[in-house]
Amino acid sequence: MSEHAHPAPVGGDILTKPFKIILAIFGLGAVLILWRYATGLGSVTALNDGYPWGIWIAFDVVAGTALACGGYAVAILCYILNKGEYHPLVRPAVLTSALGYSVAAVAIAVDVGRYWNLYLAALPWKWNLNSVLLEVALCVMSYIVVLWIEMSPAFMEVWKDGKQPFLRRASQSAYPIVNKALIWILALGILLPTMHQSSLGSVFLVSTTKLHKLWHTPLLPLLFLISCIALGYAAVVFEATLSSIAFKKVRETKMLASLSGVMAIVLAIYLGIRFLDLIFRGRLGLMFKPDLYALFFWIEVVLFAAPALMLMSKASRASAGNQFRAAILMMLAGVLYRFDVYLIGYNPGAGWSYFPSIPEMLITFGVVSLEIMAYIYIVKRFPVLAGGTATSSPR
Repeated sequence: MSEHAHPAPVGGDILTKPFKIILAIFGLGAVLILWRYATGLGSVTALNDGYPWGIWIAFDVVAGTALACGGYAVAILCYILNKGEYHPLVRPAVLTSALGYSVAAVAIAVDVGRYWNLYLAALPWKWNLNSVLLEVALCVMSYIVVLWIEMSPAFMEVWKDGKQPFLRRASQSAYPIVNKALIWILALGILLPTMHQSSLGSVFLVSTTKLHKLWHTPLLPLLFLISCIALGYAAVVFEATLSSIAFKKVRETKMLASLSGVMAIVLAIYLGIRFLDLIFRGRLGLMFKPDLYALFFWIEVVLFAAPALMLMSKASRASAGNQFRAAILMMLAGVLYRFDVYLIGYNPGAGWSYFPSIPEMLITFGVVSLEIMAYIYIVKRFPVLAGGTATSSPR
């Protein structure tokens, strides 16, 4: 842990050249979102009756929320396993989670055909109690609120001494209340992702004839949950490395080495369950068939196994470069696994195909750009990142 463990605003100009480039990408995506709302899904997407879910669900929502599980994963270590040494990672992890889940909500609003009916999810008398997606919707909506409440002390620490009378008075009144209630908020912040991340796997339990047998298993909820925890740790390492370079902050290499060790254990558990499941179901032969399904399966397995092997020894975990490279591979593995389940391994029948259109991809880039801009603004104006200034990069 660095000597300067207390979070502080990074400071500096917001409208830097990189920020303006990201803003331009977001602007293009925003224009296409308006086009989508004006003309419908058919004009901007390659979706069809066979593939009603495309990249906006597979990446922006399913993979995006898994990548945003850093706050959840670090909270498990800090507050359940009582590993307080990770506490400096909590605020940046919670911020990336809050932003990731918020942009996922934006993606859902863009993806849903009858978006004007989204409010019905909040009306109990309209609920379909047999729907897994209902549980996902309610948990995600609740978790977004929980995450921003968890982040609120960072905002109120600035506002309670600020020049805006309303924000100053409101923050001075709310700050002690939120601090007292934070333990219950944190408990919800651990419960809710456990529910909906596993449920994102449960969605495809009914696809017994459409999802390839290399991925279809009753253990889908468990595999989605375990992999999202590893993804959360990887995202924390990735974010910590990039922020230390971009904002010239001291990198918590020793702490991230310890976190990488936890990530390697989670990866080993995931891979063990994955292969044991295939063995007990008699499906090992499928991975050796000369088809695209087997190819994507092995790419996925290699991406999961490589970071586990890279982080196996204490010496390799101590390398900032190894930590960063392993985190990237882990993120790619988790994203590919979700793509394999939701798109690549899914076969609705003969005559159907899907590949995202250019507007679909540009809208996705725009949504991600919104998340990056929000992150930059918040860390520059509010106490999120800990550590003194320094120049460091992974080697």
